[in-house]
Amino acid sequence: MTANKVQQQFRERLNEDELLNCMRCGFCLPSCPTYIESGYQETHSPRGRIALMKAVVDDMIELDDEVERSFNLCLGCRACEPVCPSGVKYGHLLEDVRDVIQQNKQHSLPIQTIRHTVFKSLFPHKNRLRKVTGLLGFYQRSGLQTITRKIGFLKLFPKSLVAMEKVLPQVPEMKKMKNRPEFLSSKGEKKKRVAFFSGCLMDTLFLDTNNATMKLLQFAGCEIVIPKAQTCCGALHGHSGEKEHAKQLAKQNIEAFENLQIDYIITNAGGCSGFLIEYDHLLKNEPEWQKRAKAFTTKLKDISEILIDLQFHNTYELSLAEQTVTYQDSCHLKNVMKTTNSPRQLLQSIQGIHYQEMQDADHCCGSAGIYNIVEAEMSMKILDSKMKNCLLTKATTIVTANPGCLLQMKLGVEREGLSHQIRVVHIADLLLEALNEQD
Repeated sequence: MTANKVQQQFRERLNEDELLNCMRCGFCLPSCPTYIESGYQETHSPRGRIALMKAVVDDMIELDDEVERSFNLCLGCRACEPVCPSGVKYGHLLEDVRDVIQQNKQHSLPIQTIRHTVFKSLFPHKNRLRKVTGLLGFYQRSGLQTITRKIGFLKLFPKSLVAMEKVLPQVPEMKKMKNRPEFLSSKGEKKKRVAFFSGCLMDTLFLDTNNATMKLLQFAGCEIVIPKAQTCCGALHGHSGEKEHAKQLAKQNIEAFENLQIDYIITNAGGCSGFLIEYDHLLKNEPEWQKRAKAFTTKLKDISEILIDLQFHNTYELSLAEQTVTYQDSCHLKNVMKTTNSPRQLLQSIQGIHYQEMQDADHCCGSAGIYNIVEAEMSMKILDSKMKNCLLTKATTIVTANPGCLLQMKLGVEREGLSHQIRVVHIADLLLEALNEQD
């Protein structure tokens, strides 16, 4: 990286008002997982990172490996934002910093290849993602998974990847991933016409959860449009320094949803919704697109919110076998979408469950997209702390609202050796189970 060029881009890209709004009060510190798990190192806190950003802008320091490391170690959970008295949009600053770094970084050829494959050749293309997911399904169903585990082949891979392999869901058959609906009528009286954001991994690896979500919407009285032209939300790109490509994906999604004559756009993945809701900020420098993005964002609702609005929990008698349930907040669903009460209200409406709130349920679980792969050590420290609080609830069911959180919490249960005692489920799957129980 050229120091002068990076510094100039920091000055041009970072919002100086946001940098100056940070009062260094420290209210963010107890909310920051990396600050706590690093042994209270100031450079691994939100205010510390903002100070580093300001120091680079003011030419007081260079963006060396140590400074870059501080930015990379951040989860981007944005738990610092709700507690900030000045309302600093730390997440926006972090995205711009990472974008500047990546656009000026000379990656090795293998890293270049991986980034190009993931960000440009795979996630934006549903057919390719289906094929890759299909290969994983073949691995699971053909017996290869059993063989590789028995012969110890997986020991050649990093421990984090080996652990993740154990908790991956069973991949649906290819024909199920291909035959996706574009329209579903409501069950009974139509109350709303909605569009469903199906996502990329959600519509492949977590296909059953998407199907459960759409069934719940139908029972709630929603007519559903599922636009075929939609694509990846761009969150992975935006958080990883590929902002221009995230903008392309945002524009494609806006075009796919903007002429459908709908009341809402429904999401069921906190990580996706937290990025979708800020499309207007992402496209702030393109006035025409920003206006269209604003119209898009005003229609977004999480599945839990619309179910509460349409009184789904009061219309149907939801029941399950007796069990203790706790809820792990999705960081972006809580900190960006501001959705906290609806999931809990739905869970507490299910007969047969004892709902037990988890201490620090709103603290990050350490998943954060691909963070648990690229920053495995810190991720596992955060997960271990999360599991301590989880086990205190004595819950036999952990509920999440985001696929990354789901896998991370399953990994935590696996690491504790409690897979036979505790299950981890998406809230949509649990609600459909509770609805079906009455039949």
